[in-house]
Amino acid sequence: MAVLAEALSAPTSELPPVEQRIVSAERTVPAPAAAIFELIADPARQPDWDGNDNLAEAAPGQRVTAVGDVFTMVLTKDGAVRENHVVEFEEGRLLAWLPAPVGDEPRGHRWRWELEPAPDGGTVVRHTYDWTRLTDETRFRRALATTEATLRASMDRLAALVESAR
Repeated sequence: MAVLAEALSAPTSELPPVEQRIVSAERTVPAPAAAIFELIADPARQPDWDGNDNLAEAAPGQRVTAVGDVFTMVLTKDGAVRENHVVEFEEGRLLAWLPAPVGDEPRGHRWRWELEPAPDGGTVVRHTYDWTRLTDETRFRRALATTEATLRASMDRLAALVESAR
């Protein structure tokens, strides 16, 4: 987590250009997409695999089923609650959301998960954090701390969970 500490202490005047504010990671998980997607679409399971160590908990019963759904999460840092507005959804394949403080509009950063069949079996999992439209400067340091390594950590934890359940 040294990378995270370094990014959180970096001056925001050193922000990358907008076109470099999309971070993505990909890996193949030897499991069916449906099993992987179930862990992603159930907010109560997200703290189990969050590679940013940013999510403390989510109430059960918030399983995402459509664009327009809103689920809430409690953050680890300060116990703040975030509403996550689902903006893309295709059962078993695609899920993306925009976080926001409770009762506010989303700040412009997007978390996205894509799943597709791998050529040799299993599932190709792609995880993307896009902060090209982030308008809340208080979130810039945290956005900088979201790297390919933290996205990969989420995917690795997700893979371990789905593989242990088989």
